[in-house]
Amino acid sequence: MKLHSFQWSGGVLVLGVVTLAAVASDKPLPEMDFDRGLPPVRALIERFQQDRDSLRHVWLEEGDEYAVRRWKQFLSDWQERLAAVQFDGLDADGRIDWVLFHEQLGYERRELKRRQERVTELAELLPFDAAITGLEQDLRRMQWVKGEEAAETVNALAGQVSEARKAVLARLEAAGNTPAVPQTVAWRAVVRLKELRRSLRRWREFYEGYDPLFTWWVPEPANALDKALDDYARFLREKVAGVAQDDEDPVIGDPIGREALLDALRHEFIAYTPEELIGIAEKEFHWCETEARKASEALGFGDDWLKTLDHVKSLHVEPGQQPRLIRRQAREAIRFVEDRDLLTIPPLAKESWRMEMMTPARQKVNPYFTGGNTISVSFPTADMEQADKLMSLRGNNEHFCRAVVHHELIPGHHLQLFMADRYQSHRKMFTTPFLLEGWALYWEMRFWDLDFARNAEDRVGMLFWRMHRCARIIFSLKFHLGEMTAQEAIDFLVDRVGHERNNATAEVRRSVGGEYSPLYQAAYMLGGLQFRALHRQVVLGSGTSERSFHDAVLRQGSMPVAVLRTAFEE
Repeated sequence: MKLHSFQWSGGVLVLGVVTLAAVASDKPLPEMDFDRGLPPVRALIERFQQDRDSLRHVWLEEGDEYAVRRWKQFLSDWQERLAAVQFDGLDADGRIDWVLFHEQLGYERRELKRRQERVTELAELLPFDAAITGLEQDLRRMQWVKGEEAAETVNALAGQVSEARKAVLARLEAAGNTPAVPQTVAWRAVVRLKELRRSLRRWREFYEGYDPLFTWWVPEPANALDKALDDYARFLREKVAGVAQDDEDPVIGDPIGREALLDALRHEFIAYTPEELIGIAEKEFHWCETEARKASEALGFGDDWLKTLDHVKSLHVEPGQQPRLIRRQAREAIRFVEDRDLLTIPPLAKESWRMEMMTPARQKVNPYFTGGNTISVSFPTADMEQADKLMSLRGNNEHFCRAVVHHELIPGHHLQLFMADRYQSHRKMFTTPFLLEGWALYWEMRFWDLDFARNAEDRVGMLFWRMHRCARIIFSLKFHLGEMTAQEAIDFLVDRVGHERNNATAEVRRSVGGEYSPLYQAAYMLGGLQFRALHRQVVLGSGTSERSFHDAVLRQGSMPVAVLRTAFEE
C-alpha cells in the first residue's frame, strides 16, 4: 500500500511516498466507535491515548512474554486502523496528524523491542527476573496463588538468586583484574533488582493479611527472597559496579549505543548523524567562546573569559532575596516581549504562574531552575554544607538567572504549555524536547539578537548558558556513543564551560540517569537552531510578522520542529 510520509531531501523535510509494510492480522479488527464529532485522525489519536492508558493499568511494558505479546498486538492493531484512513482525503492538519501518529506507533513498537533486548542482556545476571515479574503479572490477570505453592515458588527463587550471585563471584575470580561485567550493565542490574523488590512487595501486599493460607505460608520465604535480592544488589553495586554503599548518588548512566541514537534521531525527523551534530555543537561553542572573550575584554579581564565568569558568579543576591530577583526578572522579560510586539501573551498566562523553592534533594539533579506554571528556584538552604552553599550561590547569580528566567516562564515553558493545553491538545502525545526545549532556547537566542543584555555581565550570563547547551550536545551524545564516561562529562563541564563541580555533577546525573530521554540534553540547542532556521524562512523570508509567526507556532501543538515547518508551507 502506498502512503504519504515525510522524507528528507537536501536538508528540507518534504512530502514523499513510501510503502507501508503490511501489518499481520489473523482476523479483521473489530468495529470501533470513534467520536464522530472530531476529524478522523484526531479521533483515532485521542482514542489511542485513552486505550493505551487503560492497557498500562493492567500490563507492564517490561513484563512477561504474554504482556509483551499483548503490547505488540495492541500497537499492530492501531497501525492497521491508521492505515485504513485515506491520506489523500485529509486536510492539512489531518495529514500532519497522520504522519505524527504513524511515526509514533512505529517508534513505540521499536522501543518495546529495544526494552526487551535490554532486559534480555541482563538474563545472565538476573535469570530469575521473568519469574519474579510473573508473580505480579499473574496478579494483574487475577490468577490467584495457593499459599503452600506460592511459598515453594518463592523459596526456589531465593535459591536462584543465591546461585546467580555465586556465578558472578566465580566470574570475578576468573577475570582477575579484568572487569567481569561492564560497569554500566552491572549498574543496570542493580536498578532492576530494586524494581523487582518493589514488584515482590506489591504482590505480597495484595495477599498478606487477607488470604490466611498465604499469610501462614509465604512471609518467611518471601522475606528471605527480599533479603537475597537486596544482598545481591549490594554485591553487584560494590564488587562489580565499583560503587561504595555510602555513595548515595553515583553518576554512571547506561549508554544506548549509536544505532539506538540514530533511530531516536529518525523519530525526531533529524537528518543528521550523532557525529555531525557534535560537529555543529563544536562550531556553536567556538562562536560562544569568541563572544565571551569580547565581553571579558570589555570588563578588563583580557581574553581570559573564565576569570570574567568567576567575577560574574560573585554577583549574586543575599540569602532570602532570590524570589524577589526572579519576580523582577520575569516581569522584565514580559515587558521586553510586549514592547517589541513579538507575540501575544494572554492575560491569564501572565497571572497564572507561581514560584516555589527547590529542595536540596532536587538540586542534586536540577541545580538551576525548572519551569512551567510553577518556577522552581534553586538557591542554598541553611542546612547545606558551606562549600555547597557557595557553589549554589555562584551558580544562581543575578546574570545567570536573568538569562534564563524567561526560558522557564514567558515566552518560554509556561506560555508554551499554557497554549498547548488550549490548541491542538491531542498532539501532546507527540511532545518532543526539540520543540519543548528548542522553543525556550530559541528565545534565549532571540533575546540576544534583540539586545536584551544591558551590559557585559549580562552577555557573559547569556553566553554561559549557550555554551552549556553546546556542551550538552557534545557530552550527552558522546556518552551514549561510548566515547565519554559520566566522570569525563563532569570534568568537561567544569573545565570547558566553567561550571561549579557540584552543579556539573548534578547536570550529568540528570542527563545520564534515565529520567530524561537520551536526546533530551542535545535537543535544547538543536531545537533552538531549528526554530531559528524556521524564523529565518517564515519571518525574514516571506515577511510574516514576528507576532504572527510566534502565535502560529504556539497554536500548532506538539510535534517535531521539522514537521512543524510543513504547517507553514501548506
